[in-house]
Amino acid sequence: MPTIATTPSLSPADLHPVVDDVLQSTPFIDVHTHLFMPSLGSLGLWGIDNLVTYHYLEAEVFRSSELTPDRYFSFSTTEKADAIWKALFVENSPISEATRGVVAVLDSFGLPTNAPDLTEARKFFASRTIESHIEDTLHLSGVSEVVMTNDPLDPDEATQWTDTITRHDKFHAVLRLDRILNKWPDHWQVLKAQGYDVNADATGNSASEVRRFLAAWVKKMNPVYMACSLPDTFQFPEDSIRGRLLEHAVLASCREFDLSLSLMIGVRYLVNPALKLAGDAEGKADLRTLEYLCREFPQNRFLVSVLSRENQHELIVYARKFANMLPFGCWWFLNNPSIVEEVTRERIEMLGASFIPQHSDARILEQTIYKWRNTRRTLAPILTNTYRTLCEDGFPVTRELIERDITRMFRTNFQKWVRLR
Repeated sequence: MPTIATTPSLSPADLHPVVDDVLQSTPFIDVHTHLFMPSLGSLGLWGIDNLVTYHYLEAEVFRSSELTPDRYFSFSTTEKADAIWKALFVENSPISEATRGVVAVLDSFGLPTNAPDLTEARKFFASRTIESHIEDTLHLSGVSEVVMTNDPLDPDEATQWTDTITRHDKFHAVLRLDRILNKWPDHWQVLKAQGYDVNADATGNSASEVRRFLAAWVKKMNPVYMACSLPDTFQFPEDSIRGRLLEHAVLASCREFDLSLSLMIGVRYLVNPALKLAGDAEGKADLRTLEYLCREFPQNRFLVSVLSRENQHELIVYARKFANMLPFGCWWFLNNPSIVEEVTRERIEMLGASFIPQHSDARILEQTIYKWRNTRRTLAPILTNTYRTLCEDGFPVTRELIERDITRMFRTNFQKWVRLR
């Protein structure tokens, strides 16, 4: 790549088309998803019925129809999709972020977006093979690689990780720790049955045995990082099962294997249990916990995303203080253009390009199409304004400079952080 100084600088009027073109042409790494490579079988979700019954849309359907959760959850997947399509796409305009996303996916594949039912869309997706569909979908998304979420205590997933599992060069594994750190009382006996000397209160040999368990799965998965979603009440240090296992098993294992730990903080689980997966909410967390982790464990690296908008500015301030913490994404309820714009502007103003602006958090393969389309569309005016201001303040801006910054934010920051080659 030419050096920044050898190419002509851009005029303010030229900035927007160049920024937009670079955003469109740069292949992004999707650093956090719930997608799965084909060899993990039916865990991977794709197709129109899964798209339409995504839990964001499930939460909406009860606001725009007389359907009750009890009745809805008695339906088959096809019946659920038909009910949501009728309520949110036929009887109401699909103007919410989640419904508009389905429209964008259908449009990307040349399917009608205002059909009275899902017949044509179902025929199209049924005609696809998963291998070619993955390639086409990621191409439409502008994504070169995705990072999975892999739980070794998920009984449906653990058995799939055999010695002969077929790897996929576009999918990277992540060792998920939620069942270990958040749900130990429900899962310690699974480790016990596998020959690990653990007990219900995570004392005695439990921490060292969890390290042995994690070592076996690091060898099996070759993960790019470890990860855990945490409630808004998360505290550390804390004399609790989670506190003991986090310090003596997880942080120690991350140091041993030179792996970053991803902390996604701020979930309030099942505030409305009737909605099942759609029933979670968010809460403001005490980020002094994060301060303690970064300060007292300087040899650990932390990828961090917070769910509460109120925590975002505080997270940025901490990122300025601790080089072993990397903020990433606008997660879940924050993944709306109005909030993404606010948070991204704050991050650029305080961190430059030293963060990861977004991830898709996609649970359905095709969601990567609309989520990354939204990201590019939202970031184009933000970055254009950033570079216009830089020009006005006297610094020459070139296409190569823009390419370097966008590549850093959406590729090399992550690659360097997780030691990905």
